[in-house]
Amino acid sequence: MITKKINLNEFKERARQFRKEILETITEAGSGHPGGSLSGVEIMISLYYYKMRHKPENPGWPLRDRFIMSKGHASPLLYVVLANCGYFPKEELKTFRKLGSRLQGHVHAGVPGVELSTGSLGQGFSVGNGIALGARIRGVNFRVYTLLGDGEIQEGQVWEAAMTAGHHKLDNVCAILDRNGVQENGPVEEIKREEPLADKWRSFGWHVLDVNGHDFEQLIDALDQAETVKGKPAFIIARTIKGKGVSFMEGQAKWHGKAPDKEQLRAALSELGF
Repeated sequence: MITKKINLNEFKERARQFRKEILETITEAGSGHPGGSLSGVEIMISLYYYKMRHKPENPGWPLRDRFIMSKGHASPLLYVVLANCGYFPKEELKTFRKLGSRLQGHVHAGVPGVELSTGSLGQGFSVGNGIALGARIRGVNFRVYTLLGDGEIQEGQVWEAAMTAGHHKLDNVCAILDRNGVQENGPVEEIKREEPLADKWRSFGWHVLDVNGHDFEQLIDALDQAETVKGKPAFIIARTIKGKGVSFMEGQAKWHGKAPDKEQLRAALSELGF
């Protein structure tokens, strides 16, 4: 059901390049969250290079689709995407987490293209719902996309937001879960069991899609389907791998908030083909 022609090889090469830039950005800073940034790369490319209406030359365009990075610690992922889209110079990525930089460790609204400062988990989702409800009241036609972490959805505020969106039938809302299975202290299902996720979200009045979060065709098809749903918000469970693309980071909780050193960076980039 993909509605626009895409070049899969181009998208895959972009994902490889973005993973390189995420790792370089975090290494330069000496701190950051590579695991959850690497897991969401294909999701973000599908949004910014296929689905969302946005204008890097005019970040405040009133009819733009809104994106909320609710898992705000994945700021390197969002910043790399925004820089490559042209919201700010790519050279600025080198200032990530540096004193005086607007590229803060958690997503910062002072950055062109960032709608909301996030990082206190669970809150971005609620704000996204508010933006969507406001658009409906004002009769403005845009969609709101929110990326959530699977550790994040253990927050009670997430489930309040899920009820709210279902109750108000916010069909201009699409929430995407980066289901990489690992949170700060270990496997998500061992810390607080979340499955059956699809059944839970359906019971809150959502249209649910379950896809491989590293497969562009599946992601894009799900985003297209979500846009056709009327009378319900859409929830995409994107099943991913924490630290995707780097063998010694994949599925490892210790890379939730740890920067690679120069030697580890070289090894990671070698695995990515650089």
